[in-house]
Amino acid sequence: VQLQASGGGLVQAGGSLRLSCAASGFTLDYYAIGWFRQAPGKEREAVSCISSSDGSTYYVDSVKGRFTISTDVAKNTVYLQMISLKPEDTAVYYCAVGSRRTILTMTPYKWGQGTLVTVSS
Repeated sequence: VQLQASGGGLVQAGGSLRLSCAASGFTLDYYAIGWFRQAPGKEREAVSCISSSDGSTYYVDSVKGRFTISTDVAKNTVYLQMISLKPEDTAVYYCAVGSRRTILTMTPYKWGQGTLVTVSS
């Protein structure tokens, strides 16, 4: 079971990025995938989650209306489209697999590696 996150980079405030989380060793159909982030000196937080079984989603308040999570079942990949980025979105972003409950309680089954998003002002 592996999760490969990619798509991070440096972007100016107001810009956009799309993060990808490619899953291997399992299919997304029966799991939830979450995106988390950890900014320097701060605790890791759950940013968004999608349950592949029913498509239900979760967003932390600070990203609602700006981030969109989606699944490409054929590619076994989950995306996080981020628009209107703010400097406070700067963090290492991680994806992880679990159930909706385990993701929202910060206890997913497996973490992927992180990808750095830097938003300059």
